Amino acid sequence: MHFTLASFNVKNLIGADQEYYRFQSYTPEEHAWKVDWMADQILSMDADIIGFQEIFEEDALRHVIEETNERGAALNAAVIPSRDKRYHRKAIFKKLGFDPYDTRHIAFAKNVNDTGEPGHRRPGVAVLSRFGFVGDPEVIQDLPEPLDIPMQDLTGGDGGSIRITRLSRPILKVRVPVGDHVVTLFNCHLKSKLGEFPRPDHGGPAPEADLTQYDPIGRALGSLRAAVRRMAEAWVLRREIVKELEAGNPVAVTGDFNDGENAVSSEIISGETPFKNYAWMLRHDAETPRDRYSEAEDHQIRAALLKMQLVSAENLFLRKSLRDVVYTTAFGGVHESIDQIYLSRHFNPDNPDRIGDMEYFSVFNDHLTDGSHPEAPYNKLASDHGQIMAHMRLK
Repeated sequence: MHFTLASFNVKNLIGADQEYYRFQSYTPEEHAWKVDWMADQILSMDADIIGFQEIFEEDALRHVIEETNERGAALNAAVIPSRDKRYHRKAIFKKLGFDPYDTRHIAFAKNVNDTGEPGHRRPGVAVLSRFGFVGDPEVIQDLPEPLDIPMQDLTGGDGGSIRITRLSRPILKVRVPVGDHVVTLFNCHLKSKLGEFPRPDHGGPAPEADLTQYDPIGRALGSLRAAVRRMAEAWVLRREIVKELEAGNPVAVTGDFNDGENAVSSEIISGETPFKNYAWMLRHDAETPRDRYSEAEDHQIRAALLKMQLVSAENLFLRKSLRDVVYTTAFGGVHESIDQIYLSRHFNPDNPDRIGDMEYFSVFNDHLTDGSHPEAPYNKLASDHGQIMAHMRLK
């Protein structure tokens, strides 16, 4: 069985004449343009499972999917021969056909930080599945217990702690039936790279937000706060991933990590990459230079790490295609890759007991623009992100 899994940061999907961020909204004409563009992208991808980011309203996404289905039906009418044609059974026409999406199979996670107040909206995430879902979707955002990250000073003393009680955006967890298996899918959108600047007690904007009085140290501290929050959110996601892996469930992760594949957040989510040989390494309790892990312990450690590790679909593609890099977004004139699909060992080509393989990896990124490009006015209608899609085959 073949299936496809995609990630799509749509960039601020909301209905017309609604102020989502301060002074930002779509006219009816702009909204219609965005719906038109998104429907074309989804029709082109034709993915079986899509993780969406930056969805403000479920109804807006539902409208896009309905438009996609209408275009797909028109396409089928144009390219699929009717049953009275003796050649209608040829396999080529099955490949040309578009299977409509059932809008009942949309799982949406509203952002608990979204109060609905104009200008202060916050986006959520969603998953669309041609296969439906097993059980009810789960939303992870308000933590049942605060995440306290204790720090130790390099002198050995107490370095204080950092507390996280709520994620900046929800993580959506769904179970998708695929063939004879059920895959646990996490869709996420981690904290952005935009700096966090505490507002003064008397109200008004943070001093660091005033670029006419540029404060390089204060803004660097804001980036530090954002990075720490992003890494903490990655750890919360990692904790949920490990629970699924320990239960023996296949896992996939889609989303906008707001960090590159080799960044810390991605490493937290995917887990450690094993050393080639732990027999080189001093034991954790070494008392002499000769106290190293044995070969048996090397196998034990590597097996434990690999069982819990996720692999990047992008990296698998680069390994197969011998390409150097994939770009998925543009911001500030810089192209990078921050949208990811991660897969558990159940799809790792190095695992002889895997249940399937990734055969190809598609990147829809020919539209990438941002404020530094001449066509920037249209960027808010399309997206500053590309779409990525893993082509999977179950054994």
